[in-house]
Amino acid sequence: MLNYDLIAILGPTASGKTKLAAALAHTLDTEIISADSRQIYRNMDLGTGKDIADYFVEGKQIPYHLIDIVEPGYKYNVFEYQRDFLHAYETIREKQALPIVCGGTGLYLESILRGYKLLPVPENMELRKQLENNSLSELTKLLKQYKTLHNTTDVDSVKRAIRAIEIEEYYAHLPVEERMFPNLRSIVFGLNIDREIRRKKISDRLQQRLNEGMVEEVQRLLDRGISPEDLIYYGLEYKYLTLYVTNQLSYSEMFRELEIAIHQFAKRQMTWFRGMERRGINIHWIDYNLSLEEKIAVIENKLNEN
Repeated sequence: MLNYDLIAILGPTASGKTKLAAALAHTLDTEIISADSRQIYRNMDLGTGKDIADYFVEGKQIPYHLIDIVEPGYKYNVFEYQRDFLHAYETIREKQALPIVCGGTGLYLESILRGYKLLPVPENMELRKQLENNSLSELTKLLKQYKTLHNTTDVDSVKRAIRAIEIEEYYAHLPVEERMFPNLRSIVFGLNIDREIRRKKISDRLQQRLNEGMVEEVQRLLDRGISPEDLIYYGLEYKYLTLYVTNQLSYSEMFRELEIAIHQFAKRQMTWFRGMERRGINIHWIDYNLSLEEKIAVIENKLNEN
């Protein structure tokens, strides 16, 4: 274990990565840093799948970082994630512990595992004006023309697509000064879940969270003054539930379209992870069907190999 600075656990939505990370953190007496682009928001709980109960293992709460750190409506970005990740990472290392980063946002994970050197990207109002009347499909085609690596796994609204293009344009036409980011010796584990099992878990979990009050959560956010446009920006659950709450979709339409969107999102997550492997990140895949104890044993054996 002394050969590594960081353990990473990744996987598509509904693969059980948080529960595995928490169990591993309990075993190693360490803490978890989230790599989820939506769980950073306060009061966005059911829709982002925070599953805070998973951080309790044998009656002990596992410390976690980068969850509930900003208010809804704020446009958090990967530059800020790197900054906040480093602060959490250094806090854990000061305790002589081996941090675990866990999540499904490929860009966030890759930005730390490969040490991206990034700059904050300002708003480009002229570009936004030029693109505002384009459809999502047109914007997606435009986005695919760029060669640099930025997150397109959850661009499912016009506003998010325009922001992604804005980022690409900034890096394509301005010189990027190097920003220091440490070269972390990381070992990466991924949960390999069968497609049909994953689909069933996604559908079951969606129904469960609706039963637990996900619609009411979105209504409370709207009642607090968060604009429908800002909630739709966050995609997936917040996009479709906002459309339902604002009477633009029926309940059955919302459920059907959201279910499809989450399945598509999980597929895109796996595509991103396979891309990470092609770009040089070695992922040790663990069979989802193993018991929690067996998964921990696989990880511990890998950690102790060298």
